[in-house]
Amino acid sequence: MIVINQVKSELNWKGSKLSIQEMLDNKEVLKHKAARLLKIKESDIASIQILKHSIDARKKPQIFQVYSLGIKLNRLAEEAIVKKCKNANIMILEQVEYYFPKAGTKKLSKRPVIIGMGPAGLFCGYMLALHGYRPILLERGCDVETRTKDVEEYWQGGILKADSNVQFGEGGAGTFSDGKLNTLVKDKKGRNKEVLRIFVNAGAPEEILYESKPHIGTDILKKVVVSMREEIIRNGGEVRFESKVTALKTENDEMTGVVINDKEVIQTNHVVLAIGHSARDTFSYLNSIHLPMESKSFAVGMRVEHPQELINEVMYGKEHGRELPAAPYKLTAKTSVDRGVYSFCMCPGGYVVNASSEEGRIAVNGMSYSDRNSQNANSAIIVQVTPKDFGAEGSLAGVEFQRRLEEKAFMAGNGKVPVQYYEDYVADKGSEENPDYQNPCIKGKYLYTNLRGILPEECEQAFMEGMEHFDKVIPGFAAKDTILAGIESRTSSPVRINRDENLQSPAIKGLYPCGEGAGYAGGITSAAMDGIYIAEKIAECYAPF
Repeated sequence: MIVINQVKSELNWKGSKLSIQEMLDNKEVLKHKAARLLKIKESDIASIQILKHSIDARKKPQIFQVYSLGIKLNRLAEEAIVKKCKNANIMILEQVEYYFPKAGTKKLSKRPVIIGMGPAGLFCGYMLALHGYRPILLERGCDVETRTKDVEEYWQGGILKADSNVQFGEGGAGTFSDGKLNTLVKDKKGRNKEVLRIFVNAGAPEEILYESKPHIGTDILKKVVVSMREEIIRNGGEVRFESKVTALKTENDEMTGVVINDKEVIQTNHVVLAIGHSARDTFSYLNSIHLPMESKSFAVGMRVEHPQELINEVMYGKEHGRELPAAPYKLTAKTSVDRGVYSFCMCPGGYVVNASSEEGRIAVNGMSYSDRNSQNANSAIIVQVTPKDFGAEGSLAGVEFQRRLEEKAFMAGNGKVPVQYYEDYVADKGSEENPDYQNPCIKGKYLYTNLRGILPEECEQAFMEGMEHFDKVIPGFAAKDTILAGIESRTSSPVRINRDENLQSPAIKGLYPCGEGAGYAGGITSAAMDGIYIAEKIAECYAPF
């Protein structure tokens, strides 16, 4: 297959104004351009495949769609065509195919156990089940259907359920998110594409295979998670909800079993610890048994809301702002206090959600549905913090730092999500709802108040400097009516659970720290890839049942 990179096409083609989807569906437009670039006839092209797609608005009002195309030819020699073109953007495809490793020869006497059904645990279990290892997946929370009801009841003012909320339950924290599937992880083994392919097989739209910034939204992600669970069960795996692992059993520093809900014991020699970044009680237990782990840097800040129309016009221009998909942005800044400030988990056409998981504490996150049709865009604007900021030493210092911030947010909002207009944040005075300003798009009860004093003073200064810097990039970003909501404290795990070259804990053989909670991923796709990596390590040594 020949690959042609950087194929550009305007939204207007031959006098016709085509939408994004019409362009993607109309392969004749791309076939025409490919034939011209390859200096061949259109009839010489047997098939055309979109490998990557993005929107280039740098020369607005001219808007380009940019493609990488895979071309198969009728009878013509691909190497000769590429050589004749003398174009650096035209080459023979060197595609990385994903291969699950050949099974090892050691015999498994007991089924492997996976703790947690976020992306890391789910994909680890999926791959092990698919290849005959009959894993047992244990999730402290509920299935996604029950979990969704519990979360929506909480957002309406109901009680917070400790093990069934935005953080805990089938699918993990990513289930109530924008469903972003891009990652910066280098992928020499093809795991990234494998994750996306599995998602598509489970019901996600095929476009995630080629979009430069793929996402599926929380509505589709819930269905995908159920489909993957059913596939695990079909292939001999077992899935158990409301099954919190409260202790690990070991003998001679090797895994022998896990204790569920303080009473039931499952014997096993292989445990995948995919607990997620909010399993604070589990972190505390692991610390009590002296499992090697350490405090790590992360970032904290506020969710910031703007009218999506404003973001669209700035990113695309007024001419195309209404016809293109809800626009994302990505922003970074350095500040006078030597702290990086950046946008995180940007949700075009999304909602701020109450993502709390502990009584007396408030944490927020961002979420979008697949159509991204909310009137507001939101993003976390976050400030880097390190163990020096935590005010204590030890592997759980970052956890306690998060808790203190969340307690302040809870007090500020009187148990609701605290919100404030940016002009009042700068002035350090409480906000009151202004009918002339944009309304928040928030899932959960909220209260206008004062957010100052929640973040450490130096972080507040960095946050405001970052906001003013971003206003120069996106005019209106630091407008007086920009809505802030706090606090964004769960950006990544505050701990790293150590693992060796075999991906096992150096203290307990057969215990595999995995995914975002263990400090080895940051987002849905990278966590899923780490889950696959763990599954490969187990399979390399052991034969399936």
